[in-house]
Amino acid sequence: MINNNYLLPSIKTISNSFEFKQKEKGSLFICITEPCESEEEALNFLTRIRKQYYDATHHCYSFKLQNGSFKYSDDGEPSGTAGIRIYNAQNYFEATNLISVVIRYYGGTKLGVGLLGKVYYNSTFQCLSSSVIEEKELYNKIEITYDFAFSKTVHHFVSKFKLLIFKNDFDTKAKLVCFIRPTFYKSFTNELLAAAQNKVQIQPLDEFMYLSSNFIKQG
Repeated sequence: MINNNYLLPSIKTISNSFEFKQKEKGSLFICITEPCESEEEALNFLTRIRKQYYDATHHCYSFKLQNGSFKYSDDGEPSGTAGIRIYNAQNYFEATNLISVVIRYYGGTKLGVGLLGKVYYNSTFQCLSSSVIEEKELYNKIEITYDFAFSKTVHHFVSKFKLLIFKNDFDTKAKLVCFIRPTFYKSFTNELLAAAQNKVQIQPLDEFMYLSSNFIKQG
C-alpha cells in the first residue's frame, strides 16, 4: 500500500539553477534560484551562496517546498522589503521546491523602503521569467520480480500504466525497478497479478520523487 497523503500529485518547479543581475542606484542585486527537495537542501545551498559571495552586504532568500513549508529572510534589510517580496515573486509563478537567494552589494545610496521592495521582487521575478519552469508528477519507486517467462506480460502492463523504468536486473529472475504514479498502483498491481497468476512479486519502495516527462532510465 502506498501512503502519499502528504504529497501533491504534481508540482511546478524549475529545471535547474538560474541567475539574474540588476543594478539600482549603485547597488548590485544578484538573484540565484535553485531547485531543492527539502529544507536541508535549501539551507545547504544558502550556505554555499554565503561562502561564495562572502563580501556581499545582504543574502536575502525565500524557499518553498511542496509540503507547504516555506521560509524567508530579510537578512538585515528593512522588515518586509526583501524576503516576503522574493516569496511573492515565487508565488506568482506557482512554483515550489525551489530557493531564491538575492545577493546585494550596497552601492552607497539608500533606495528607500518602496523602491527596495520593488527591486527584490523584480530581480526574483526576472530570474524566474528567464528560467525553465516545468510540471513534474509524483511517482513512487517499486520493484517487480518475475520469472523470464512472464517478461512479455510484465512489460505489457508497464507500458499500459506508463511506468518509468529506472533499472533492469537479470539474475536467476528478472527484476525491474520502476516509478509509478500512485493513482495507478492499485489497478496496475491487480491486473498484473491476475494476468501472471500471482507469480509476479511487486514491492513498493519507500521513495517518492517528482519526475518530468524527460526522465532518463539509469543503467
